[in-house]
Amino acid sequence: MLDKLKLLAQDTVIYGTSTILARGLNYLLVPLYANLLNTFENGVHALIYANIALANVLFAYGMETSYLKVASDDARSGGDSSRCFSTAIISLFLTSTVFTACILFFAPGIAELIGLSANQKEFIRYAAVILWLDAILVIPFADLRLKRKAIRFAIARVLGVVAVVVTAFILIVQFKAGLKGAFLANIAGSLISLLIVLPVFMQFRRFFSSGTLHEMLRIGLPYVPTGIAGLLVHLIDRNVLIRMRPEDIERIYGTGYVPSDIVGIYSRVAAFGILIQLFIQVFRFAWQPFFLQHAGDPEARKLFRHVLSISTVFAMVIALAGTFFVPDLIRHHYFDRLYILPPAYWIGLSILPWIFFSYIFDMISTNLTAGILITGNTRYLPVVTFAGAGVTTAVCLLLVPVIGMEGAAISILAGTVVMSLCMGYFSLKVYPNRYEWWKLLLLLVTGIVFTRFPVLAGTQGLWLETVLTGCYLGVIAVVFRKEAGYVVKLLGSKTNS
Repeated sequence: MLDKLKLLAQDTVIYGTSTILARGLNYLLVPLYANLLNTFENGVHALIYANIALANVLFAYGMETSYLKVASDDARSGGDSSRCFSTAIISLFLTSTVFTACILFFAPGIAELIGLSANQKEFIRYAAVILWLDAILVIPFADLRLKRKAIRFAIARVLGVVAVVVTAFILIVQFKAGLKGAFLANIAGSLISLLIVLPVFMQFRRFFSSGTLHEMLRIGLPYVPTGIAGLLVHLIDRNVLIRMRPEDIERIYGTGYVPSDIVGIYSRVAAFGILIQLFIQVFRFAWQPFFLQHAGDPEARKLFRHVLSISTVFAMVIALAGTFFVPDLIRHHYFDRLYILPPAYWIGLSILPWIFFSYIFDMISTNLTAGILITGNTRYLPVVTFAGAGVTTAVCLLLVPVIGMEGAAISILAGTVVMSLCMGYFSLKVYPNRYEWWKLLLLLVTGIVFTRFPVLAGTQGLWLETVLTGCYLGVIAVVFRKEAGYVVKLLGSKTNS
């Protein structure tokens, strides 16, 4: 058991180091954009990138997950994985090229469709190029994960982000390229990543199997509506905020704001969810190949139970710490010259607790997908994600006109809670396991009480937040003694090695 957890931890450390470094570097762009672009431009940027994330699902149509599944099955049966690789690459290249051509041609209409003006069609066309490059990178990155070539994966990711950050600084600071520079920088980063993973294409053969493609589509296509609905849980907010009525904006925030300003403020504050989003993304990279490889182990269910408990508790700790400390970091005036986010963005800080705690339920859902994918019951995924997206959309439409940005954040939490409940129902139906829900619920309630304590007590300060965080860690050590022991042993083995 401990050896297998150690294997998962090793991959997670490699993926984690690279992802944290990459996203950490990328996060330098948040204060850059916040300080050098106005709130309106930040709103345009955030809205287009939210829709890029949605379009990425269409461009990839579940091929990443289906490739991992089909290629891993081929590897276990002694098949030729290059045939699967070649089929996936050809399929993605053809479809992404067609999709990109359509976006380039219909750019003015697409700009108006998402709430912008036709004059901003230039940015839609940049987005099309980014989408094409991202689609071409899907299978090479999946292949590196499958074959546990985590170091090459890490290098490609990190250097790609370095290229984005460097190019953005040069174009925006030196050449005053403004919003255009932000999109060009992303294209440069994708090109660098593509150059680094080119050796993966050495296994490409002029081979296409309709049978293999059919199998991959059977597994992957359910992820398209699922992926879109899942992203809507975290992205519908921007698309609703951009359509706020001027009178609602003035009533909630005063004069001088337009919808793009609200989207820009909301998006830059919500970006601090990266603290917990990073952990979930890192975990997901290592988790999916891990549970596919160990699904047949005699102690698989016990192993998966411990993984869910440990990963969810980590997510809870990050959410608690983020709620306590991030607002102070944002409002601090560094060197009496610089804010991470200028004061114009502080009206959005109230959304942070809702954003942080929503990711806890994302972590639970990520764990529970194991049962559905292991048993091949991917038909349940659209139900799960559409339920979450439906709740998010309904709550967002209901609350945004009333309380603005905070209503959007509450809708995200509502959607992720519904998704985790539905995922749990279907996953346990096809792959029963005895997860420790009551302990996790106890810790969740304790965390909420701790975050509200400073407000209820009428006193705040770094010392109190630090004490409460330490007390929370103590509660965790008592409630999850066995899992805490596993973590200590893993950390001890890392230190000794």
